[in-house]
Amino acid sequence: MLDAAPPASELLADKAYDSDRIRENLIARGMRPVIPNKDHRRFLHPFDRKRYRARNAIERMFCRLKDFRRIATRYDKLARNYLASLCLAALVAHGLR
Repeated sequence: MLDAAPPASELLADKAYDSDRIRENLIARGMRPVIPNKDHRRFLHPFDRKRYRARNAIERMFCRLKDFRRIATRYDKLARNYLASLCLAALVAHGLR
């Protein structure tokens, strides 16, 4: 999955992606990993805590969008219709906040 990701300067991920192999892959691709360390890790890797906290806002946005049944279950058959539904849901969710 990471190989299909577009080029970026950093990757924000949760603890599930904390492995030396993933970190080495990201660094080799020129990305800076912003991944917190698992609790059992012996040698801790530094990461930007402030950037990691900003990731939470993105997760909350996706969670809010999934509250709309049409978005969560992808009722629309055409991509353009799904995108239109997604935009409307985002407008409504933004207005509710």
